[in-house]
Amino acid sequence: MGKLLRCRHGDQLAAGLAAPIREVGGPRYAGAVTIERDAGSDDPLRGLPLAQPTPPEWIDRALGDLDALLADHAHCELKAASTALALIGRYPQHPFLVTAMIGLAHEELHHFRQVLERLERRGVPLGRPPEDRYVRRLRQLACEEPGGLGALPDQLLVCAFVEARSCERFRLLAAALDADAEHGLGRFYARLAAAEGRHWELFRDLAVRLCGERPVAARIERLARLESELVRALPPAPRMH
Repeated sequence: MGKLLRCRHGDQLAAGLAAPIREVGGPRYAGAVTIERDAGSDDPLRGLPLAQPTPPEWIDRALGDLDALLADHAHCELKAASTALALIGRYPQHPFLVTAMIGLAHEELHHFRQVLERLERRGVPLGRPPEDRYVRRLRQLACEEPGGLGALPDQLLVCAFVEARSCERFRLLAAALDADAEHGLGRFYARLAAAEGRHWELFRDLAVRLCGERPVAARIERLARLESELVRALPPAPRMH
């Protein structure tokens, strides 16, 4: 997620974001814009804004090449930290955002180090990051979709969906991996899934603070449809997205 969202309608709608803006509500919105599901606690989509699950072929590809999956995962954590820092640099006029992104960048770098240590134990080099078609295309779709909330809120919601999809896939990995295999890799992904669940809520809550619950809920509904179509269109591979 290293690059920030820039698009024509976002820049137009966000013209007022360079100046101080009215904040809506308090710092957290624990019940805002939550997808209600009837499934039990084992549902990988529970509490997430995703409209469709990951295709079942993905977990087979992921487990079939854990080295490639872990290398891609490490780059994802690094990009997430870079995105948090980039948001601070571009929007320093919003102290609530700066504070949140400092904490997030620290946590994402910690996760990056944890994944990197697992790669080192396996004797796998990090390598160069592959092109992240999922994130790049999701940004494009958010720019092209009418009804944007502005450059910053839309960027936050794109990040929210990336974190939500990561959360779902971490849950799938945690369920598929033996808890004691691969140095507790299943338990590791269960812990990371909980963190990603918090992260998607953080980005959603920040967008709600800028725009209010109703506009964000409507935008999430539209982006969920686009994100699900994107996930179905991309071929399954041993990558996080």
